[in-house]
Amino acid sequence: MKKMTGILAIAVLLSSQSLFAQGWGTITGRIVVDGAPPKLADLVAKNDPTAKDAGICAVNAIPDEKLIVGKKGGLANCVVFLYQRRGTPDIHPDLKKSAEATLKFDNKGCRFIPHTMIVRTDQKVNCTNSDACGHNIHTFPLRNQGLNQLVAANDQEGIDIEFAKGEPLPMQVKCDIHPWMTANWFVCEHPYAIVTDAEGRFTIKLVPEGEHKFRIWHEVPGYVKKDGDRDVEVEIKAGKVLDLGDIKISAADLEE
Repeated sequence: MKKMTGILAIAVLLSSQSLFAQGWGTITGRIVVDGAPPKLADLVAKNDPTAKDAGICAVNAIPDEKLIVGKKGGLANCVVFLYQRRGTPDIHPDLKKSAEATLKFDNKGCRFIPHTMIVRTDQKVNCTNSDACGHNIHTFPLRNQGLNQLVAANDQEGIDIEFAKGEPLPMQVKCDIHPWMTANWFVCEHPYAIVTDAEGRFTIKLVPEGEHKFRIWHEVPGYVKKDGDRDVEVEIKAGKVLDLGDIKISAADLEE
């Protein structure tokens, strides 16, 4: 019995050592528009009497958020993610479990907030409604079961949505009652994905060392290519920051 206990103790020690023997690094960069981006008209004009539920939805103008470019040319709402055709990557112990078990997704001013977000498969999305009119949440996944459910006016309890599998790319979420309302969710089984900020910046920490492929997606052009390839091949080194610098996308590619 003592011998068996000793063997188990050694096995646990070796397992623990191997778990932390993996090195971890950081990848950072910025997505930048090369040239003058197209200017998009508002989806709903302020005080437009023809808008659906105008007394709520046309109180303020509703901008077209599918293309947000910062003052320095950075492209917001790009999804940057580690791509593996099969399986999941090694995950740092601190990231095994999501810090937030539930994400908030609101209908407010007849807009989806946020417009683009990352959802891990261990998280719930709590969909609420801050508007005095009904909305519906209609999802379009490839690997998970689709959903189309009403969220009643002023419903702050909302509905919870969960996903069993990661998706290969971001999916659209829309409100059929107010067809201008769209958003994008990227469902993944690992923590190595992020949405670029208002100036197109991104930083992903604690990425396992080694050679990886990252992909960058935006709802207008689809994949943002670097050097003509949608796979951004990188080598992550333990304790190092890999700065990809500015990844440029032509303004012409943002024209619809």
